[in-house]
Amino acid sequence: MANSAPASVWRNPIHFLAFGLGSGAAPKAPGTFGTLAAVPIFIWLLQDLTATTYLAVLVVTSLVGIYLCGKTSKDMGVHDHAGIVWDEFVGFWITMWLAPVGWFYIVLGFVLFRLFDILKPWPISWVDKNVHGGFGIMLDDILAGIMSFVVLQALVTFVL
Repeated sequence: MANSAPASVWRNPIHFLAFGLGSGAAPKAPGTFGTLAAVPIFIWLLQDLTATTYLAVLVVTSLVGIYLCGKTSKDMGVHDHAGIVWDEFVGFWITMWLAPVGWFYIVLGFVLFRLFDILKPWPISWVDKNVHGGFGIMLDDILAGIMSFVVLQALVTFVL
């Protein structure tokens, strides 16, 4: 589905953040581009944090995301516009909590998160359809991130 980003994405700092620093304005696959934009932030700012500090960042970015996504969605009059990708940022960062360092794990985490986000197995699909507003926008990706985190940690522990 083609994505048409409103001009406010470039003028309104709340919309700019909700659109993943503009990455959600990509004309195709904005969720994938949003997740890609989250990668350098993870590498430069998050991966070297202690587990506790990283977890605190996840809580804060999730709470901030509820506001950013809800406000932007309301302003645009569209529930969960495809270009709102702050939730993908946080979902990917959840996936990568406690992950080993290295590009292999970043790519694996990226793929896992995109699969869970796109396929939306239960309960993600239920949340996506039934929970609305900023909380709903964030919650399905938080769940996709948690499921991806569990699979990544299981692979690291038992397979890799």
